[in-house]
Order: sequence, then structure tokens, then C-alpha cells
Amino acid sequence: MTTSPGTLYLIPCMLGDTPAEQVLPQHVIDVARKLQHFVVEQPKTARQFLAALKPEQPIQTIHFATLNEHTAPKELAELLAPLQDGKNVGIISEAGCPGIADPGADLVNLAHRHDIRVVPLVGPSSILLALMASGLNGQCFAFHGYLPIEDAKRKTAIVALEAESTRRKQTQLFIETPYRNEKMFSALLAHCRPQTQLCVATNITLPNEQIQTRSIAQWKLQCAPQLNKRPSLFLLLGVS
Repeated sequence: MTTSPGTLYLIPCMLGDTPAEQVLPQHVIDVARKLQHFVVEQPKTARQFLAALKPEQPIQTIHFATLNEHTAPKELAELLAPLQDGKNVGIISEAGCPGIADPGADLVNLAHRHDIRVVPLVGPSSILLALMASGLNGQCFAFHGYLPIEDAKRKTAIVALEAESTRRKQTQLFIETPYRNEKMFSALLAHCRPQTQLCVATNITLPNEQIQTRSIAQWKLQCAPQLNKRPSLFLLLGVS
């Protein structure tokens, strides 16, 4: 008798030290509590997340497999094995929503190729929340991850994104390692045109969340936001 495959649940997590019930629907919490198999980016933080949800079984009995940027493509098949054995599996990322700026997308793609049901669950995506709150174009946008670190290459990338944004009226989103946020902010003010719109979204969903949209000219007239070591997104919209 052939075993029916399990379901792959994409489980969002909090974006910081916020109570789960403030950002996750009860249904998501209920699903996560029941699962015994997880694929995660960081087992330590995944265990902390699940412990806060009070799972139905002891944490010690839950199986955690790791999927991160170092996972080789040939290892994905092993991660799929519990699903093929009929067990439900949850993916937990460090990025809020699995599959969005997250290596979990590779396992999701493989699951589709094996006709395994994939269920995305509702939760916080910093990319979408920042876009919603920015007031910039939500009809046409692109997320670019990290820009180059080296000064000259970063300048080239910023100028190119601004030009593309102006041409297509497309909001450009990108991130930076938190301890380099201030350097990125300074580079944007130095290399973008005065009328370009820049949104800086910091600590999304946390008590000290700050989301502000200003023109580059306006940003230069006010105190810089507190960005050092704070998770932030930068959103750019060129104005012709």
C-alpha cells in the first residue's frame, strides 16, 4: 500500500522579540504546535520559537533538519524524505516568511516537483509590511537582497537602481547587514537625486518600529534615523 505524502507547511515566525499572539494568527500557532518534523535555518532559534508556542510534545522529541545557504542541492532529497513517508513537515526561516528572501524556497520547489502539497501560512513579511507602510508604488516593485559592500560598486548599484526605478516607476527594495545600515543610508543620500523618495523601515513589528518616507533632499535636512544594529529595509522610488 502506497503511503500518501505529508503536507509541507510554511510557518512564519516573529521578526524580533514580540509575543507570537501579536503577529501570528491562532491557526498558525495551532499548526506549529502539532508538528513533529521541521526544516529550519537555525535549530537554536527555531527551538526557542517553538518553545514560546508551547508545542503538544516535548521539544526534545521534535526532529529538526537544517536548511541554510550552505546546504548542497543533493541534500534536499533527504529533507524531503519525511514528507514522502507521509509525515507533515514545517519550514521555519530566520526571515519571517519561509521562501521569501530565504533558502526554504529550494525545498518548496522540490516538493512541487514531487506533487507534495505546500501550504503557506499567514505571518509577518518585513518586505511586504515595509512596502505597505512606505506609500511608494506597490503595483510594481522588486527586492534585491544585499547591495555590494565595496564603495564604488555600491554607488554603481544605487545609481542603476534609481535609474531603473525612475524609468519603470518601480519601487526598489534592499537590505543591509544591520551594523552597516548607517553606511548604506549615507551612500543613498550621497548618490541619489534630491527628488528621489527613500523609505527607511526599521524594527518592523517591534515596539520601537520606525518607518519614514522622505525625499533625499528632506532626509538631508533632518537627523538621521537610529539604524545601527537594527534590522532595516531601504525602499527607493525615483521621481522624474
